[in-house]
Amino acid sequence: MTRLHKGGCACGLVRYHVQGNPSICQICHCTFCQRRSGSAFATVAYFDERDVTFVQGELKQYQHRSDESGRWLRTEFCPSCATTVTHTVEVRPGLRAIAMGTLDDPEWLTIQRHIWVQSKRSWVSIPEGMVTFPKAATA
Repeated sequence: MTRLHKGGCACGLVRYHVQGNPSICQICHCTFCQRRSGSAFATVAYFDERDVTFVQGELKQYQHRSDESGRWLRTEFCPSCATTVTHTVEVRPGLRAIAMGTLDDPEWLTIQRHIWVQSKRSWVSIPEGMVTFPKAATA
């Protein structure tokens, strides 16, 4: 039986359930993720959209179009506390990225790669042997 994982925003208005395992867990160092997260990077786990169910609250959306690729990223956040809960991207149809920090227990996930390391902050360290991509991942 597939384990059910739960999560939500900082204020508790938005809650979700996710089943199954993510297709990839990654850290993104792109400048947009730095700005939208207010941090040096974003940690995300991509799940099949059908495995993510919102059980409480509604999310607001903001769509960003990349200056470099022209592709869109649609971020979804709590209208009350502004926590970024999830996003979808044009290059990954059918998948939904869950912000790993919004999971009630994110410890079961393992980071598999770092992307956009060309814009990584100089004071951020990446573990030796970790898979990295200078820009977006190729798969």
